Amino acid sequence: MMSTITASSREKEETLTGVVERITYHAPDSGYTVAKMQVKGWRDLLTIIGNFPNIQAGMTLTVNGHWHDHPKHGQQFQVKNYTESKPATLTGMEKYLGSGLIKGVGPVTARRIVAHFQLETLDIIENQIERLAEVPGIGKKRVKMIQDTWSEQKLIKDVMIFLQGHGVSTTYAVKIFKQYGNNAISMVSENPYQLAIDIFGIGFHTANQIAIQVGISPWSKYRYKSGVLHILSQAADEGHCFLPLPELVNQADELLSFDGFDADRETVTRSIKEMVESEELKVEVAEGEMWLCYKPTFYYTEANLAKLLRLHLEKPVKVDRERVENWIERYTKSKGISLSPPTNRSRHQSSVIAGDASHGGGLVVGRPLLKKLWLHFGRPWGKKLA
Repeated sequence: MMSTITASSREKEETLTGVVERITYHAPDSGYTVAKMQVKGWRDLLTIIGNFPNIQAGMTLTVNGHWHDHPKHGQQFQVKNYTESKPATLTGMEKYLGSGLIKGVGPVTARRIVAHFQLETLDIIENQIERLAEVPGIGKKRVKMIQDTWSEQKLIKDVMIFLQGHGVSTTYAVKIFKQYGNNAISMVSENPYQLAIDIFGIGFHTANQIAIQVGISPWSKYRYKSGVLHILSQAADEGHCFLPLPELVNQADELLSFDGFDADRETVTRSIKEMVESEELKVEVAEGEMWLCYKPTFYYTEANLAKLLRLHLEKPVKVDRERVENWIERYTKSKGISLSPPTNRSRHQSSVIAGDASHGGGLVVGRPLLKKLWLHFGRPWGKKLA
């Protein structure tokens, strides 16, 4: 018998249970996997794709997800989340143990273990693993190796169950486990906002959802600090290397508030000051004692770029000044860029792009525009500046 996949079934989520027959592809870093699975009621093996921290042939999986058609490889089942069950047959146990999942156990040893303990095999390994020494050819050293590997596999399973039980997708769960290993559960339980810093693809909003699921207080200092970093990152995407303190506080207050909870502006300000003290943020003090707040990466990048610009500008260059000034005027006009009036030529040339490097005057621009101006302004000189 062969089940059929209708157009509507491709659009809705389904749950399938089966045995992994073979692994077609597995990326250790991301956990991305393509595997073949035998499902009862299906004549052919099914292709499943998804993120698995450690998957081996012989595993019995219950997978939740949806169907989609790959233009080259045909029908595939995209796994959203999954749970692992113990193999229920002797053949399944042999394949599971001999798949390479457990160090020290190959197909021959797996066959011996299952032949000796029969259907109690997995319970023996789980609860009385020292009894493996009863099996011919298995000594104490190998028992220890099997015990260590089994404990590691159990830890992976526990982490995945914990994360998926708190609404974390399989994709993120694999990334979290790869990042923190044995400490994954404690890290997520204590400070899930660290995920937004350490793991690519997990931002503030995803970390915040995880925090809600695990019961982190909205007053958490980690939440406030993560929100501040998120706002500065967003500002950078819009071309701003820093935000004045009042603007940063306003945006943080808006981001961190939700229905039934109002963020405290004093707590936001205090959190920012603590981040400055711990060097999680950098500040420049402008006129009127105004704090300009930076993420350290942007602060040091701008400082180094300004230094580079000054070094270039200090080098004598033979140039047709009139031609250069005409070109700058045409370029800035075409791009709608308004430059501050120069006090002298050398200061003008640097402040046009770098904002005087000390942020006390000139045009303040973000990195994308800064790089663009730097590259374009070099052309009239016939120089490659970056």
